[in-house]
Amino acid sequence: MRFSRSVYLATRLLMGFCLVAPGIHARAASVPGQAHAGMLTASTPLPAAFSLPDAGQALRITYLSTNGVTGTGLVPVTAEVILPPGKPPAGGWPIVAWAHGTVGVADHCAPSGNPWSERNRQYLSAWMKRGFAVVGTDYQGLGTPGGHAYLDTRVEAYSLLDGVRAALASVPGLQDRIMIVGQSQGGGAAFASAAFAPTYAPELNIRGTVATGAPYITPALMQQIMAAPTPGASYNPVMVYTLYLAQGLAGHDHAFRPEDAFTPKAMPAYRDAAKLCVYQLTDRVKEDGLTFGNSLQPGFAKALAPALAAMEYPTLRLTRPLFIGTGELDRDVPPPLQYGLVKAACAAGTVVQAHVYKGLSHDQTVNASLPDSAAFTQAVMSDQAVTPQCSPVPE
Repeated sequence: MRFSRSVYLATRLLMGFCLVAPGIHARAASVPGQAHAGMLTASTPLPAAFSLPDAGQALRITYLSTNGVTGTGLVPVTAEVILPPGKPPAGGWPIVAWAHGTVGVADHCAPSGNPWSERNRQYLSAWMKRGFAVVGTDYQGLGTPGGHAYLDTRVEAYSLLDGVRAALASVPGLQDRIMIVGQSQGGGAAFASAAFAPTYAPELNIRGTVATGAPYITPALMQQIMAAPTPGASYNPVMVYTLYLAQGLAGHDHAFRPEDAFTPKAMPAYRDAAKLCVYQLTDRVKEDGLTFGNSLQPGFAKALAPALAAMEYPTLRLTRPLFIGTGELDRDVPPPLQYGLVKAACAAGTVVQAHVYKGLSHDQTVNASLPDSAAFTQAVMSDQAVTPQCSPVPE
């Protein structure tokens, strides 16, 4: 079957993730006066229910970040800063710059305004016990004015990097030794942040990146996915991501017409995606029986082309080592796509250590990866060599 450009664009959307466009580089905005990216504008104590168990100081900060949608100007962004208990070590606590997975696009879904999920509470508590402070951005448009440009890699990267800048400049007890860590949407955001950092935030001392459920798509990989048997379950979680992608585009592109992307059957769920967080929208998609076949118009890829372009990574070559964890039974980001990212990043010159977790799903892989990521982190934090592993496909 001929893999046409229209099918290629369509499948990029169906999987809800990103291609790489080598040679695209970020550029920090030039800001007059004292206002600048990474400047703190507000800080308040984080409610105890939103912190981590046995944590020390916990804050919700607001800071300025370069507008990732336009690439210029400043916008407010919020983040959580959570320190381990006790006295900081000499030099301060190193930082986990946390990139969260899909929560929704509405302000009330922002992580800093909600308790952690049990999975993330366990995961980030383990990092805190390793001696790391957590700086977790909400991303531009989540909890602050303007829409959230969902899966826009520049938005995610600028928000994460400027959140670290703000925390380092304003919160005592931190040191500029950083691990970028993320899952799912955040796995892509973590990769993007590491890719943008050398040009956007070169002063930050990033030691390495840990990503689980991180996506990558090429025409060849999509041919493989399209030829695979269709899973028996009618529900596909990527339908939820597709609705959020469209809502994210509608938030800043007034030319977007959702009717060009979605059928009448899917329009009620599309409208609700603006206000429902991920678990509620998942229930809605299931209740309405939405599938790609009954939800997408023939021209949906063209209608969503600007959002697809914004999903591209700036480069596949990271300057610091990368850990990738993949669940063998991941339905949210099919494993061949994650293996594709491993192979492409390795080919581009990134030092990659890939791990596959047999029998585990997208969610289960997060905490299952902790022992392996601990060894990886110890190596990169102490400038020891990381053993590359570029062939993660199970035998």
